[in-house]
Amino acid sequence: MLTKSGWKRAAVAALMAGVLGLSACSGSDSPAGGGSSAGTEVKTEGPVLAVFAGSQTPIVANFNPYSPTLLPGTLGSIYEPLFFYNKADVGDPIPLLGTEYEWSEDGTSLKIGIREGAKWNDGTDLTVDDVIYSFTNEAVSMDYLAEAVKADDTTVELKFKEPSYTNEYAILGSTYIVPKHVFEKEADLVTFTNAEAPVGTGPFKLSTVTDASYNVVKNDSYWDAERPTINEVQYLGIDGNSSAESLFKAGQLDYSTMFVPDPTTLTADGHLGYLRLSSPNPLTILTCSNAELGCEGAQTDKAVRQAFSKVLNRDEINEKAYYGHASLAAPTFTLPERDEQWIKDGLPQLVDGGADVEEAKKILEDAGYTLGGDGIYAKDGQRASFTVNSVEGWSDANAAAELMVSQAKAAGIEVKSETVTLDQYTEDRQVGDYEMIISALFGTPISDPYTIYRNSFTTDYTTPVGTPLDARQTNFARYSNPVVDEAVHTAAQTNDEAVKKEAYGKIQEAIVEDVPYIPLFHGGSQTFYNQDDFDGWPTEDNKYAFPASWDALQAAYVMSQLTYK
Repeated sequence: MLTKSGWKRAAVAALMAGVLGLSACSGSDSPAGGGSSAGTEVKTEGPVLAVFAGSQTPIVANFNPYSPTLLPGTLGSIYEPLFFYNKADVGDPIPLLGTEYEWSEDGTSLKIGIREGAKWNDGTDLTVDDVIYSFTNEAVSMDYLAEAVKADDTTVELKFKEPSYTNEYAILGSTYIVPKHVFEKEADLVTFTNAEAPVGTGPFKLSTVTDASYNVVKNDSYWDAERPTINEVQYLGIDGNSSAESLFKAGQLDYSTMFVPDPTTLTADGHLGYLRLSSPNPLTILTCSNAELGCEGAQTDKAVRQAFSKVLNRDEINEKAYYGHASLAAPTFTLPERDEQWIKDGLPQLVDGGADVEEAKKILEDAGYTLGGDGIYAKDGQRASFTVNSVEGWSDANAAAELMVSQAKAAGIEVKSETVTLDQYTEDRQVGDYEMIISALFGTPISDPYTIYRNSFTTDYTTPVGTPLDARQTNFARYSNPVVDEAVHTAAQTNDEAVKKEAYGKIQEAIVEDVPYIPLFHGGSQTFYNQDDFDGWPTEDNKYAFPASWDALQAAYVMSQLTYK
């Protein structure tokens, strides 16, 4: 539950982490994490850390935190939010550029202390004006914010149009602070690629970019003197999981989160460590569902979406495509077990694992579809036929799509499976130029589904087909439902759990019925890491961050905690 936070709360949390031995060095002001043990001499020289975070070649330089096509090394490594929220474990937010925060009693004002002594990597000081600009510039979608004002030289006050307790994570944990003196000169903050020497406060700064990779190096002026310890990170462009696996075996890759059917093929010799954690991001089939906003195809009929979801044998897909590493998702897009208190009574906790072919057929027939001579249902000349895309090289998703082809056919639905490049996938999601795509939505590190409901299901967080979503918008389905919009608005204004749960119940009823996204699984993220040369990785006993290499902020936090062995 998000509650009103006392001014000392975040600072005390950081202090306690140090007392418990979780910070990089005993007695430091460093955030909790990995790193070396107290009293151990820290090595200052070692190899470059080679990372695969999902980028494919050719690498196109883009380090703009407001761009939907930014490179993974942008967030966390170069640009930071005010606080770090750990997606792998429950706990208080960890201070980064913010040091403490306090809500007003009515939730319409939030005071945030800004870290003194923090600098941009061009040598200029971080100021309250930078923070104000980062919350108010034209690229930021924060329509509930009335104004941001300077309370004093180290404090910003955010004033809201209405109570905004529930937006706490969006404000503190996912709004990236940018330098006003750089960004205010740009005419278009979204198309700006920021490719030349991006100015950030993060633990790393850009060094080089080639078609095949880009490197970031230690930021010697970073505000935390205890980290980072490693000197350089290389982000590799790789065409898919199999190539990454080969690079691991050749000793040319040190860190990646990717699908490997049998992890022991990489870990048997002990060079690589392995950590499997359930991802908070629900694996789903995105559907361009809203004809009123320009979506085209059979999937714009919710009966087709409902029937397709019913005919999927998720257990078979998990076994054959994901090798049993996934677990069933919730149709309410809550995180199973963690968020069960938010699910409306009477709604299912999980999607069905098996297929219900007869129910799928009944849904179509009740909606007016008739079975054609070709074995495919149709209505008013529109066949129940659509294409499911997946990214080439993502072997698990590719296999899943192929299984869906045969499964859907049993219920008179024609599915065509196609692969697309990562760049095409990214563009298609942003502009709505697709029918269905195997992808994921972005979960949150807190036990509250508010952010996923707002970002992926509300009208304010989508655009008509052909108009790109901005970096904050993840309503890829172009879904629009006034009941959902109003309920999200209600939830944003309250800190009362009962009121919030009632609002969430309305959202859940709508999205379970409308199926703008078809929920599949929560994947067991498989992270492999070089434990011979680098120390300080998250473990089962110390999940100080969610270590997925593709989760930019979490991965950057991990890399900033590493030390050389």
